[in-house]
Amino acid sequence: MSVNTKHITHWLNARFEGIQPDTEIDNVSIDSRSLQTNSGTLIFALTGQHRDGHQFIPALIEKGVRHFVVNHIPHGSEGKANFFIVPNTLTALQDFAINYRQLYNFPVIAVTGSNGKTIVKEWLNYLLSPDYNIIRSPKSYNSQVGVALSVIGINEHHDLGIFEAGISTVGEMEKLEPIIRPVIGILTHIGSAHDEGFESRDQKIAEKLKLFTHVKTLILQHNPQVMRLVPYGVHTFTWGFDDDNAVVSIHRTVISGSTQLTFNYRGTFTVNIPFTDDASVENAISCAMTMLSMDYSHETIAERISGLYPVELRLQVKTAINGCTLIDDSFNSDYQSLKIALDFLEQQKTHQEKTVILSDVFQSGFDTSVLYAKVAKLLSGHNISRVIGIGETISRELADFPNFYPYKDTREFLANFKPSGFNDQTILVKGARSFRFDEIVVLLEEKTHETVLEINLNAVVHNLNFYKSRLKPETKIMVMVKAFGYGAGSYEIAKTLNHEKVDYLGVAFADEGIDLRNAGISTPIIVMNPETTAFGAMIAYNLEPEIYSAKELRAFIALAQQKNLSNYPIHIKLDTGMHRLGFQEDQLEELISLLRNNNFVEVRSIFSHLSAADSPQFKDFTLEQISKFDKWSGQITEALAINPIRHILNTSGIYHCPEAQYNMVRLGIGLYGVGNDAVEQKFLQNVGTLKTVILQIKQVPAGDSVGYGRRFMAKQPVSVATLPVGYADGIRRAWGNGKGYVTINGRKAPILGSICMDMLMADVTGIDCKEGDTAVIFGEGPTVHEMAEVLETIPYEILTSISQRVKRVFYKE
Repeated sequence: MSVNTKHITHWLNARFEGIQPDTEIDNVSIDSRSLQTNSGTLIFALTGQHRDGHQFIPALIEKGVRHFVVNHIPHGSEGKANFFIVPNTLTALQDFAINYRQLYNFPVIAVTGSNGKTIVKEWLNYLLSPDYNIIRSPKSYNSQVGVALSVIGINEHHDLGIFEAGISTVGEMEKLEPIIRPVIGILTHIGSAHDEGFESRDQKIAEKLKLFTHVKTLILQHNPQVMRLVPYGVHTFTWGFDDDNAVVSIHRTVISGSTQLTFNYRGTFTVNIPFTDDASVENAISCAMTMLSMDYSHETIAERISGLYPVELRLQVKTAINGCTLIDDSFNSDYQSLKIALDFLEQQKTHQEKTVILSDVFQSGFDTSVLYAKVAKLLSGHNISRVIGIGETISRELADFPNFYPYKDTREFLANFKPSGFNDQTILVKGARSFRFDEIVVLLEEKTHETVLEINLNAVVHNLNFYKSRLKPETKIMVMVKAFGYGAGSYEIAKTLNHEKVDYLGVAFADEGIDLRNAGISTPIIVMNPETTAFGAMIAYNLEPEIYSAKELRAFIALAQQKNLSNYPIHIKLDTGMHRLGFQEDQLEELISLLRNNNFVEVRSIFSHLSAADSPQFKDFTLEQISKFDKWSGQITEALAINPIRHILNTSGIYHCPEAQYNMVRLGIGLYGVGNDAVEQKFLQNVGTLKTVILQIKQVPAGDSVGYGRRFMAKQPVSVATLPVGYADGIRRAWGNGKGYVTINGRKAPILGSICMDMLMADVTGIDCKEGDTAVIFGEGPTVHEMAEVLETIPYEILTSISQRVKRVFYKE
C-alpha cells in the first residue's frame, strides 16, 4: 500500500491539520498496540463502548506514529502529527476502504448469510487458489470494521477477492456493499442468528440481500420467501434439492458416511463430499455453484469438491521475538490444512523471509512418498525460506528439501532452540497436537502481557492429599479438570494428577478430553456433559461418557454396535434431587431393560450429584439424596448382576459426609484450594495467584477524577498506579470503585473508579512502590473467597472467569 496524505484528505472529505501535508502512507491500523504501527501508518482512532482510540494517540506520537484519523485532536497533541479530522472515524475508515477498493479492478466474491460464511470462504479459497492469487477476509473479519480492514489488505498481486460480510441490524449492509463491490454473491443458510436486531425474518433477509445490489450473479438456494426479496434486476443462479423451479436441480444421496450430489446443469455430473450434515452439504453446494458460475468444467468441480475437509479456524497471529511475526496453528497437521495455513502465512506476512516449523503430516488416502512429494511442492510454491521438520517421518521424507532442518521430536528442537536463529521473519508453527508445539509457541511469542496466573503444583498435591486423608485407602478418587482446570490450566494440572495416580479425570465436554489425550494424558477420562454428536470423537480418543437419558443411551449403543465395540465403559447418572441431568426413579426400568443382555457397553460406574452438601441447613436433604442413590443404584446392580463403581460425593461431600464415599469420590474446587467453610479452608493451600505489574504511577490532584464515568473523584491528592489487567482478563467491574483492592509490596491498594477492559487504577498513596513492581490481584493478597463475598457470587466464578489470554505459569517449589 502507498497512499498520499492528499488522497486521504480527499477520500475522507476531512479537515487536515498537521506537520507533513505531502507524505506517503503504507499501512492502516486501528490497533494502537500493533508493532507494525510506524511513521508510515495511518491510525483510525475508533471509539466504542469500552475503548476510545483517541486516548492512545499521545503515546503513539511518542513512538513515532504521525498520521491519525480523529474526530478531535487530543489535548496536548496539537502540532505534533498529521490529523485528518472527520465527524465519525468508523465512517471514515469505510470511506477509505471504498476509495482504496476502487484502485483495483479484479472480480470479487461476497458471502453473507446467517451460517456458513467463513466455511464457504475458506473452501472457495482452497478450490480456486490453484488458478488465482486470492485475497480473502482473514478469519471471520466480516463486521463493519473487519470488512474494511480486509479490503485494505488488497495489493497489486491479487486477482480475485473473497470477502464475507455479517450484519446485526438494519442499515449496516448498505455500508459494506460499496467496500466489497462484489461481482458474484453467495447467500448461505438463513437462520435465527441476530434475529433480535430485526423486526422480522423478511427484514433481515432483505438487509442481507443489499450486499448483492450490483452483482452479476447471485447464488442461493431457491426459496420463495427469499426470491421475492431479491433486488430488482439481479441475476440469480439458484439451486434446490430435486427442485425443477431452481436453475440447478440437485439430487442428494447419503452413502456410508459421505454424500453424493448429482447436479443437473448443462448435463449431469456427480460430486462426492465426505460430509452428511445439512450445513456442510449446503456449504459445499454453494462452492460448487460458484465454480459453475465461473465456467469451471464438471470434471474439475467434481475433483476439487471431493477434497473438501473440516476447516480449523484457529490460526492466530502473534508478535514474536526479535521482530518476527508468529502464526500459531499448533493444532493439526494434514495436507489440506497446511495449504490453508501457508496461504494465511502469505496473506499475513510482514517479512519476505518465511520459516515453517512443521511436524509429521497426517493424511489418509496417500502413500507416504506421494504425500511428502505434495508437501514439498506446496512448500516450494509458497517460497518458504526455511523448513524445520519435527518428527521421524518428515525428517526422512524431506531430507533433500532446500534449507531443511530436521529434528526427531519436539524435545530435541527445544533443547537446541536459540532465539538468535529467528530475526525479522514470519514464522508458521504448524503441528499435530501430539507434538506439543504450544511449547514452541511459548518460546517464540513476545512476552507482551505482564499479567500471569501462577499455579503452585505443590499446593495442588497438598490439597489432593488432604482430601485423600479423609477417605478409606481403597476408595478411588476422580478429579474434575473441566473448565480449563477451574481456570488454572487443565494440561499441567492433569499431568500432575496423572503422576499422582488418580483413578479418573472428569471433563465437561469431549473436546476438553481430546485435548488431554493429545497432551499425552493416559488416565481414564469421563465426559460429564457429552453431546451425541461427539460420541464418535469420544470413542476415537478413548473417552468415557456420562449417560443421563434413555435417548442418549440408545444413541451410544447404536454407535457402539455400528463400530462393533464390546463392553465400552459408560457411567450412569441418577437424578436424586439436583434436577439437572440424570435418570429418575420412574425411568429405571427402561434403563435396566436397555442394559440387560447388552454387551456393547459396560456400566463402569453409577453416580449422582449432591446439590447442597456445603449447606448444613440442608443436611436432611443431602441424606435423602444419599438414601435415594443407595436404593436406586442397588436396584440397577441387582437387576443386572453387576458390581460397578458407585460415587455421589463432591468436594463438599468428601468433607461433610465421608461415610457415603462408596467406591469413589469426585474432587473439584477443593483441589484448587477453595474450601466450603473456614475450618476446611485452614487445611488447604492457595493454588493460584494472579499477578501483574505497575505500568505507571501518577499524581492526581484534588478535584480530578480517575477512570470512566468519573466514578472516583479525588478529595485530596492521590498517587495512582495503573495496572495492565481488567475485566477482559476476568476481573469484574463490580470489584472496582473502592470495593476491591490489590496488594502491592504487602500493602492494600484500593481500586479507584471503574475497572477498564484492560486496565485498572489503584491508590498507592503512602505505599513504597515504583513502576515495574508486582501487584497481586488475588491469591496471596485478597482471596477468591473475599472477592466472591463482596461480589455476591461464589469462588468458582472468580476462578473460571480468568481469561485464557492471561498466561499461566506453573511451578513447583
